[in-house]
Amino acid sequence: MASIKILVLGSGMVARPCVEYLSRSPKNEISVGCRTLKTAEILVNGLARTKANQIDVNCDEDLGKAIAASNVVISLVPFVYHANIIKIAIANKVNVVTTSYVSPAIRAQDEHAKKAGVVVINEVGVDPGIDHLYAIKTIDEVHSQDGKIKEFYSYCGGLPAPENNDNPLGMKFSWSPRGVFLSQCNSASFLKDDKRVDIPAADLMANAVPYHVVDGYNFLAYPNRDTVPFREFYGIPEAHTVIRGSLRYDGNPQLTRALLKTGWLDAEPKEWLSTATTWAGITARVTNAKDSNDESSLISKIKEICSYAGEKELDLIISGFRWMGLLSDGKATVQGTLLDTLAKHLEKTMSFQPGERDLVMLQHKFVIEWADGQTETRTSTLELFGDPMKYSGMSLSVGVTCGIATQLLLDGHKVFTTPGVIAPYTPAICDPIREKLELEGVKMIEKTL
Repeated sequence: MASIKILVLGSGMVARPCVEYLSRSPKNEISVGCRTLKTAEILVNGLARTKANQIDVNCDEDLGKAIAASNVVISLVPFVYHANIIKIAIANKVNVVTTSYVSPAIRAQDEHAKKAGVVVINEVGVDPGIDHLYAIKTIDEVHSQDGKIKEFYSYCGGLPAPENNDNPLGMKFSWSPRGVFLSQCNSASFLKDDKRVDIPAADLMANAVPYHVVDGYNFLAYPNRDTVPFREFYGIPEAHTVIRGSLRYDGNPQLTRALLKTGWLDAEPKEWLSTATTWAGITARVTNAKDSNDESSLISKIKEICSYAGEKELDLIISGFRWMGLLSDGKATVQGTLLDTLAKHLEKTMSFQPGERDLVMLQHKFVIEWADGQTETRTSTLELFGDPMKYSGMSLSVGVTCGIATQLLLDGHKVFTTPGVIAPYTPAICDPIREKLELEGVKMIEKTL
């Protein structure tokens, strides 16, 4: 029996469940490549036919050799590396799988992939990924019964479980919070009543509103990225409202907005940061407060900058700054930018502790119009808790989905053999992934309201 060689780039939190799933097939030989060999060795420990390798994705020579020796490469490194990895894979006629959105740089490789006979599968995580699988399922069912999707809403959040939600930001991290903060500082666009709505990055958190998913939670929701193309991607030209976004616990958008307004989320290098010695000193500098040794002076300046907020929100902001230590005389470990300095600090104070669970909450809401003029609202909801003894909900939902898509590709399953850049936007792609995903205990529950 000829073996199939799989190269997995990256050893972050989602990699282990992906590799574990693929290791079930006796045909698969898996190599996990990471810049730090020890990290890869820990990840592959106990998994059959799986080995660790030291690979730097910044080195095209190392990448080229590793990819050329493989049948498929799974890129689980940060998305900025995907386009180059795909380029090298196409040159070596090796198929690729990523969990990230199809970026313009990835889309530009489509014709090259087709000419080389290479399949490039993307968006097979949770969001994007599982969200597509169940959106397409309902849309296909409604269309097959001559119904129309008039409104579509989809919100997802990776959060601590309610019993472990014990800090003002309502977040915990098993990775750097830098990317999370950056995602909350993006612009957003969506369709509302057949009109395009554009929200600038500076105002994104101001547009977070209460949103009910299931009883027992207190969520705020805000739009995320550019939703407008999804009317076409999902094949619902009849929809007048299409919104995709993120869920956070109440308090998070308010505090994140204050961090942005006061300058703490600035990603540009600051030479003066090298001379800052205390957290209060940095806060004083970015807010132009007169005295870093006087907490009341810092608070007064923060309230001035956040004058848009009411008394209750201001109290939340000040208590949040205090909890994060940004008003303290403790020595700061600077990282070159304000954002990186804050992210490194919170990485220590806001990580998941042993025994704590995360929560992946994802919900679609469809407003349907039937041929007889009747309307109906349906929801499709994933409420997935992590297992402290095994995988987090986020790592399981992303990693296993990616593993399933990869295995279907390797098995030569129908559309997974069509060369080019693809994403799960059709029943032919979504159905087989969804069916196998449900066997792993990951399933969205559908209801008619």
